[in-house]
Amino acid sequence: MEAEIAATEENEGTRPGEPLSPTGVLVLSITTGLGAANLFYNQPMLGVIGRSFHSSSHVHLIPTITLLGYAAGLLLLVPLGDLFERRRLILAQFLALAVALCGAALAPSGFALLVASLIIGAAASVAQQIVPMAAALASPERRGAVVGTVMSGLFCGVLLSRTLSGFVTARLGWRAMFWIAAPLALLGALSTRLMPTIRPSVSMGYGALMASVGRLWMEEPRLRRATLTQGCLFAAFNCFWTVLALRLEGPPFFRGAAMAGLFGLIGTVGVLVAPLAGRQADHRGSRPVVALGVGSALAAWLLFLGWNTMAGMVLGLIILDFGAQSALIAHQQLVYGVRPEARNRLNTLFMVGMFLAGGLGSGGAMLAWRQAGWTAVCGLAILFCVLAGLLTLSRRTSSGPGTRHQSS
Repeated sequence: MEAEIAATEENEGTRPGEPLSPTGVLVLSITTGLGAANLFYNQPMLGVIGRSFHSSSHVHLIPTITLLGYAAGLLLLVPLGDLFERRRLILAQFLALAVALCGAALAPSGFALLVASLIIGAAASVAQQIVPMAAALASPERRGAVVGTVMSGLFCGVLLSRTLSGFVTARLGWRAMFWIAAPLALLGALSTRLMPTIRPSVSMGYGALMASVGRLWMEEPRLRRATLTQGCLFAAFNCFWTVLALRLEGPPFFRGAAMAGLFGLIGTVGVLVAPLAGRQADHRGSRPVVALGVGSALAAWLLFLGWNTMAGMVLGLIILDFGAQSALIAHQQLVYGVRPEARNRLNTLFMVGMFLAGGLGSGGAMLAWRQAGWTAVCGLAILFCVLAGLLTLSRRTSSGPGTRHQSS
């Protein structure tokens, strides 16, 4: 199998990136957003769902189950993009997503809705099939810009999903939102007709493919460093969102959940930042962009600690969002260049590691809040940022076994 991978890597290394037109990038961006949006439709409707299933005590688990399904999709489905033709795989996942959304709309009980939510989460990992596809289609000198633009579509899908779901649920009920989401998923399936065909990059069994995922982690130091660094930043990012509503309820703000929801609109900064960060990573290499992102996140948390006003919270979130998203795009630009024939598996490792660290940040933030309040949360997040900074400073340009030299 090693010889098989080496031969494929040689072919991938000599084949220039296929040019992506602006229309092609737009199609990939919209399709990515259509996939990612399904992870968050359920959040604004939980109260309404709970009232419709009076005997069910499991409704509050729907967001968690959906994200667990997404994690399973990242781990078990996304690597298939290296093994099968990607356009057909994306089509299959969108069709499965549409069926699962119909199942959620028809769910007769809370348990049935949980099962449908698990499948929705797994199928929604289609978004992480499309991002490596964009990286494969882009020329090396434009990879960061293309990935940044496609990620803007993902961010838009995440942001608008909650707004759309809240509007529809309030007027038509929660089942209507799932009925609307199903044809949107079919639209994602239809968009695959506009995508080019990309041949599989490896030829092996599924078991061997999954075994190679572990080997990639061991063999690629740049992948490990990027994952750990972004994981620390994502943990710091999640510290903020985990306790935001609790923070706004107390002094000096005394605001409700509605104000916490308005903070989500500030996330539009990420939509603007992503393409800019990608272009800078293309021109200057990923390391300066990552360093800027880490420094921005640290500055944001120092601002949160020292400026206890609403203006401080808003400005701090803008800076935090800028830092986290800039570093994410730069890290993706780096990771996708490590082994072109294994982009989907690299994406699996990077995203799973990042989400695990994000969960650690959320759990740690809640514990810190209960023990010592906002100051302790700030201290924990600053610690995560410092760890990300140390990892960034330790980054070297030397390659591990089987890697390519690339500006990092």
